[in-house]
Amino acid sequence: MDKLCFVTEQVIEKLKDSGADMAYCTASSGETREFNVEGGEFTLFRTLFDNSLTLTAFIDGKKGSVGLNSFDEEKIDEAVENCIAAARSSTPDSAWALAPGKNEKSFKNGAVTPDLDLLFDRTKELLETIERDYPLIVMEQMIVAHENAHSVYRNSNGALYTKQAGYYNFDLMYSAHEGEEGSSFFSTGVITDNLDRPAIELGSIAKDLSDVQKQIHTVPTEGKFTGTMLLSPSCFGEFISEIAGNFASDSPILEGTSIWKDALGTMVADERITVSFNPSEKEIVCGQSYTTEGFVAEDFDFIKNGRLESFLVSLYVSNKTGVERAKNSGGSMVIAPGDRSLDEIIAGIGKGILVGRFSGGSPANNGDFSGVAKNSFLIENGKIKCAVSETMIAGNLADMLKNLVAISKERMADGYSLLPYAAFDGITVSGK
Repeated sequence: MDKLCFVTEQVIEKLKDSGADMAYCTASSGETREFNVEGGEFTLFRTLFDNSLTLTAFIDGKKGSVGLNSFDEEKIDEAVENCIAAARSSTPDSAWALAPGKNEKSFKNGAVTPDLDLLFDRTKELLETIERDYPLIVMEQMIVAHENAHSVYRNSNGALYTKQAGYYNFDLMYSAHEGEEGSSFFSTGVITDNLDRPAIELGSIAKDLSDVQKQIHTVPTEGKFTGTMLLSPSCFGEFISEIAGNFASDSPILEGTSIWKDALGTMVADERITVSFNPSEKEIVCGQSYTTEGFVAEDFDFIKNGRLESFLVSLYVSNKTGVERAKNSGGSMVIAPGDRSLDEIIAGIGKGILVGRFSGGSPANNGDFSGVAKNSFLIENGKIKCAVSETMIAGNLADMLKNLVAISKERMADGYSLLPYAAFDGITVSGK
């Protein structure tokens, strides 16, 4: 950590000596210890090292940035020169700014020091559990690792943040097979700061393995209907991310293309929907600690009880538009649970589709979306009828939020987010 502090101090001094009015930089040093499993067998153990340094300078309202993966003094001097040149050649904009005032803080998150013996045992245990309890699963690849990083952020206003963070990562890619038939590939990922429980109990690993085993034999969806879309937790999170990106992030707010540009403080969703970005949530592993502008990251509500509480914009866009900046960069999504179990939600659906994975292009500015529902099941008369082959679904993101059927009591915590199931009416499902 001392070296990283020294490097960042030198970088800021060099950038200021070279003409920068404002500057910030981040130096990090990381180490990854990784087990690789292919075809159910351990094939590799390796240790990877990573150094990174990012520099950003502002001169007369003009911004330049450079990144490199070395702390060598000659390369740093070259990077400083290139950063200054990039700033001088860019377009001036008075909205660029950094967090005011001096602020120093140290953070320590997660499992900084690994227990590699226990990690190996948990990995072996997971493989044995899958072989025993999910016999149709073929594990194409499993990467299990411990990752840690030391990082230092410093800016010319006097902000100095140091951080130590570490976590265990389980990343699985698999499919299910029976005879000549096979399911689509599926992947499940989870991070954790402890190995107290068997890995099969983490995140949605067990549920996903079970579902994929049921997706070997699929049936084409017949015809076209408007019904209910029940989203898995991870899929629900992806849809909310698309909504945030399309209606509330830097670009649509700055360019004025967002249909929510004048909606702060108004109802944009069903009152049962509350979406927050909470890096300090106990189920979140190694959440964001500080922003590149030099602010300490804080929790905030994006949508609370259906009301739009905040845009997800940077200090730059805040200065350009006058709207309040977001209190973090938008990770660590937490969605409030509902009052019905998953089984109760399914029992109340007349006709619809349970979507495990969605593949589609970027939605239109107005929120219209369409794409393929993969790893999905048809629901009829309150029961899961069958796994369906790739089926098209379409709707509108803004309308969807107001057509909520239910949110589940159950939530899935994968270390990145904390998310429930959610069902929405008015979705078009198209088959053969």
